[in-house]
Amino acid sequence: MGEMGSSSSPSPSSSSAHSSVFHSYPLISAVLAFAIAQSIKFFTTWYKERHWDAKQLIGSGGMPSSHSATVTALALAIGIQDGLDSSAFATASILAFVVMCDAFGVRLHTGKQAEVLNQIMYELPEEHPLSDTRPLHELLGHTPIQVIAGAALGSVVAIVAQLINRFAGGEWQSEIINKLIDDI
Repeated sequence: MGEMGSSSSPSPSSSSAHSSVFHSYPLISAVLAFAIAQSIKFFTTWYKERHWDAKQLIGSGGMPSSHSATVTALALAIGIQDGLDSSAFATASILAFVVMCDAFGVRLHTGKQAEVLNQIMYELPEEHPLSDTRPLHELLGHTPIQVIAGAALGSVVAIVAQLINRFAGGEWQSEIINKLIDDI
């Protein structure tokens, strides 16, 4: 028996470990699902209000839930890659469940409380010490429909990314990553 901590295979160099992150199908699926969800919010805001709101690219709340899209894409991609019986899939699924419950539970109610508190602050007389307080952010959580839409988007992204990966032989990731790095 060998000592604990010793390994028969050499450890990967930091550069090869770093580059393998860019080829991680679950990671790419999750980041792509987040980017698509946030982009949908950005363009939906423009369509509804006829102005660009850059905060929509990074803000929380709204349709679809980017948090739900991200964790669902991650969990499903891990399930597809490692198997639905893997520990990694179980862990990612529990993480996804917690994030989605939080989105339409605690965070949704926190946003509603922020609305009430902002209304109270707007009604304060000018001489009150809190009358100059900046309003609280109200759009924090999601309705169940927004969470379900985010989860559906994340599922589609993970499945489509897997199909592209399978039919393109994994080469599409290298090409995309190389183009992004060259543009930077």
